[in-house]
Amino acid sequence: MLLITFLLAAGFVFIHLFSRFLPFLDNVPRSRLLSAAGGTSVAYVFIHLLPELNKQNEVLDRSIQSGGLKFFENHTYIVAMIGLAIFYGLERMVKTSKKKQQRENNMDRASKGVFWIHIVSFFLYNSLIGYLLLHGEQETVKGLVFYFIALSVHFITSDHALREAHKEMYDRVGRWLLAAAILAGWAIGITWQVNENIIALLFALLAGGVILNVMKEELPEERESNFWAFAAGLAGYTLLLMLG
Repeated sequence: MLLITFLLAAGFVFIHLFSRFLPFLDNVPRSRLLSAAGGTSVAYVFIHLLPELNKQNEVLDRSIQSGGLKFFENHTYIVAMIGLAIFYGLERMVKTSKKKQQRENNMDRASKGVFWIHIVSFFLYNSLIGYLLLHGEQETVKGLVFYFIALSVHFITSDHALREAHKEMYDRVGRWLLAAAILAGWAIGITWQVNENIIALLFALLAGGVILNVMKEELPEERESNFWAFAAGLAGYTLLLMLG
């Protein structure tokens, strides 16, 4: 199983390093393949991610029994909401910086400071994804493959968004750091098993980020997505998850 998780981590690394060579990312209307990938990511959120978030909520409910925290029911959902808000704030910061750079410096990218804030956030995001290859709920090879498929299509579109925001800085530095983050998370998973309460909270933050990024990147109105391809991806991946 360790070898399989390493191969999947290496697959994530490959996607970060080489997704820029995919020819269909800038197509308008959006290619059927990318619309189907969007459907796959949305199915992952509703069929796997949200039920997993509920499991993580139960983990915290069992372990946090102090009176001072008992009132804080459904805390993982609140943390997920905070994660969504954080990533939304990052996106707004990037867009604001990009407009300012265009107005003041005639540059079609965000500032260097915003770039580093954005990349550090996604570095932590990717590290947790790499860690969960080893310590997530995917206990079978089939489960790991489904996890890999869903996050692969998610990485392709999020890479594209980061490249649009930061241009050559992302290709020169950012994609390498995000690729390294996957391996760093995987390596941490081998050497150290983080307390389950911390993982539950980090997973909730990740879930919020994934939900926002999926809805932002996989369902963009301006790209004129193909609904039937989207529906086919949604139905196909849902069926695979239910059969698995």
